[in-house]
Amino acid sequence: MSEEKTNTLYRPVGENELRLIRESGFREFPPRLPEQPIFYPVLNEEYATQIARDWNAKLNAERVGYVTRFQVRKEFLERYERQTVGGSIHQELWIPAEELPEFNRNIVGLIEVIAQFNGGEQN
Repeated sequence: MSEEKTNTLYRPVGENELRLIRESGFREFPPRLPEQPIFYPVLNEEYATQIARDWNAKLNAERVGYVTRFQVRKEFLERYERQTVGGSIHQELWIPAEELPEFNRNIVGLIEVIAQFNGGEQN
């Protein structure tokens, strides 16, 4: 039996989004809010860390940011173009909100929390 081909993605999240991920058993990301038409997983840990540390932990009311890591079926991801939104490390995918349920079905394994930042400090 051949092993399923996946890509590793990352997503910086705040406390509220992490709570919803936890409630799903670390199996899926919560639906987007009406004012959030796109879901943005990022392609590398460095970029996810920047967002969690420099945005979530410093600028959000929660004052905490987390970096999550997860595997998604490579075949599914091939339909989305890689977007560079700044420097060369600032790469992400733009998943339309209405496609998030299908995205979630293509996550292999669990969503892991790999870093936490409080008010700009790593724990």
